[in-house]
Amino acid sequence: MLTSEQPLMIRDVHAQDRPRERLVNQGAMSLSNQELIAILLRTGTKQESVLHLSNQVLLHFEHLHHLKDATIEEMTSIKGIGQAKAVQLLAAIELGRRLSSKQTDTKYTIRSPKDAASYLMADMTSLKQEHFVVLFLNIKNQVMHKQTVFVGSLNASIVHPREIFREAVRRSAASIVCAHNHPSGNPAPSPEDIAVTKRLVEASSIVGIELLDHIIIGDHQFISLNEKGYM
Repeated sequence: MLTSEQPLMIRDVHAQDRPRERLVNQGAMSLSNQELIAILLRTGTKQESVLHLSNQVLLHFEHLHHLKDATIEEMTSIKGIGQAKAVQLLAAIELGRRLSSKQTDTKYTIRSPKDAASYLMADMTSLKQEHFVVLFLNIKNQVMHKQTVFVGSLNASIVHPREIFREAVRRSAASIVCAHNHPSGNPAPSPEDIAVTKRLVEASSIVGIELLDHIIIGDHQFISLNEKGYM
């Protein structure tokens, strides 16, 4: 019988509730961040269960996306995380980064605002400054090129349509998608965001290269200004 002074170990958890068993039976999507990290860590310590240890990792980094910038020194500073466990976590993080980079031989196709947001989310959701990015698409809506146009607070005097569409013409783009992030995490458009979008729409109609959307990315969420009726 367990007492309040005894730590709950993974073996004490009912088999069907253990992370590995749940992944096999219900799929990885059913697991919490804590459970996924527990699987990577594999074991806890003599004092703490692997689930408690994985929770300590999450508490240390505060937000899951902060893990992507973790160093081995930061990992091993957590009580119970030695070099071997730190290496396991960092290897998994790097593999996830590579899988989400979209840098593959097959061109990524933009069919919807969600496609554009998914393409950009991993790189833009945790940026500390605003980045204005343009995707240049071919006639099949495949991404030919991604370019950061500027870094800093968005305003109409900085975002020059001529710079964006000059690059679009140079690359023979059929259309473009613009995007920028809100470091606050809230993707709600500001009056300046809307004003910039309207300028870009006007320029696109003159140049003849369609602006498909302007996506605002927050903390793992996004808003399409096209869907919101601002274009």
